[in-house]
Amino acid sequence: MSQSLRESIMQQVKDAMKAGDKPRVSALRLMQAAIKDKDIASRTDGRNEGVSDAELLELFTKMVKQRRESVELYEKGGRPELAAQEQAEIAVIESFMPKQLTEDETRAAIEAVMKELGASSIKDMGKVMAELKTRYAGQIDFAKAGGLAKSLLG
Repeated sequence: MSQSLRESIMQQVKDAMKAGDKPRVSALRLMQAAIKDKDIASRTDGRNEGVSDAELLELFTKMVKQRRESVELYEKGGRPELAAQEQAEIAVIESFMPKQLTEDETRAAIEAVMKELGASSIKDMGKVMAELKTRYAGQIDFAKAGGLAKSLLG
């Protein structure tokens, strides 16, 4: 990627504003606000340059997860218009994320990391998950990957 996620989002905001796409502008501004919050939080750790793209991908993953939970609640509560709004935000956020790995690809990635690290027991779970997060930030659902890794290590 030649431009950073921040630059890409800024450019998308400008393009959406020119196109008059208010829902997209709104979703992009939510993303910018979340990035700003994350940057401010990182300053307490002494990092004044802001967070990396990998950390932003983790943030976007959390944002998508929150919105999926909201969609579920809105649908149960009979509020399809709010569920649709959340779905639109999910689509915008996911457009900045790398393609998600399928379950088979995730399994292969876990097995490759396990082989590389020489992981053979459940004690190695932390090392395996840390390496997966480094390599596949934003590409794997780590909740599912954790269960898969546990079954492969156990």
